[in-house]
Amino acid sequence: MITNPTKRQVPQPGRQVIEWLLDSDPAIRWQVMHDLTDAPDEKVASERARIATEGWGAQLLALQGTDGRWGGATWNRGWDSTMHVLMLLRDLGLDPASNAARGAVGRVRDDVIWEGYGPPGSDGNPFFAGEVEPCINGQVGAVGAYFGQDVRSIVNRLLSEQLADGGWNCEAENGSTRASFNTTICVLEALLEHELSVGRSPTVTAARLRGQEYLLDRRLFRRKSTGEVIERDRKGNAAFTCFAFPTWWHYDVLRGLEYLRRADVTPDERVAEAIDLVASKRDSDGRWPLEVRYPGMMPVEIDEGEGRPSRWNTLRALRVLDWYAVGKGVCG
Repeated sequence: MITNPTKRQVPQPGRQVIEWLLDSDPAIRWQVMHDLTDAPDEKVASERARIATEGWGAQLLALQGTDGRWGGATWNRGWDSTMHVLMLLRDLGLDPASNAARGAVGRVRDDVIWEGYGPPGSDGNPFFAGEVEPCINGQVGAVGAYFGQDVRSIVNRLLSEQLADGGWNCEAENGSTRASFNTTICVLEALLEHELSVGRSPTVTAARLRGQEYLLDRRLFRRKSTGEVIERDRKGNAAFTCFAFPTWWHYDVLRGLEYLRRADVTPDERVAEAIDLVASKRDSDGRWPLEVRYPGMMPVEIDEGEGRPSRWNTLRALRVLDWYAVGKGVCG
């Protein structure tokens, strides 16, 4: 889940867009209220509390099995596993302190292991100890830290796997010495979530800032060596310039900007082109489409479908543009 740590005075989008965003699930409404309006904190908190009992959040919580798992799996390629549902609940903003969150996450912590769902070296690991791939461990670390679990073993492993260029790559075990945007964003989100949960430490912060520079030095979607736009990533064939939600393990420019926003990075000229790209995708009604939907089985439908105006992408794009405008002193 990505939200601004403080309210900022910035020009608001049109009333019709705000009303359209608010005409939705509590998971979107509370974030719109928090990030894009001047709603009182108590009203924001009240709306957020509804995630556990209404709409998508309640539906996801109800799908958890008696063994603590979702989809009968610790992890899978179909997006309905334990790891993926926890990622969705984090994106929705389920309050980690709520009874619903503590109960559901506690069952995962106590009962779910990686037996049969990761490389043999991870068999028997408790869920929040992770497995061996940094992209997966980044996602597990992010949800674990968000929900207040001890993910120090994952964080320490990720720190040891940082490459010389500042990023991470799941293919490092096969000899790759160059980082991957996909893996790097997953790890960066985990390290940031860990810092937000337990506080900064010199080692973790230094590693995260090095990884952050990996993205910034590449303008978020260009090759450092040639300056060319990266049309598609080599592993998943996903386009970095097309915006998906949920993103799962895939990187795109909007996801990179969302990380920078949440990390409270002061924007510089290295993000200007990426911001222009986001702004260019706004339609005549002030909304952004869902450009990509990755194949798999969504446990709960949370958008209108590929090619349609997306409340999630619109919310995310608007707050990124706000972050940039304030950071550059354009307004505020």
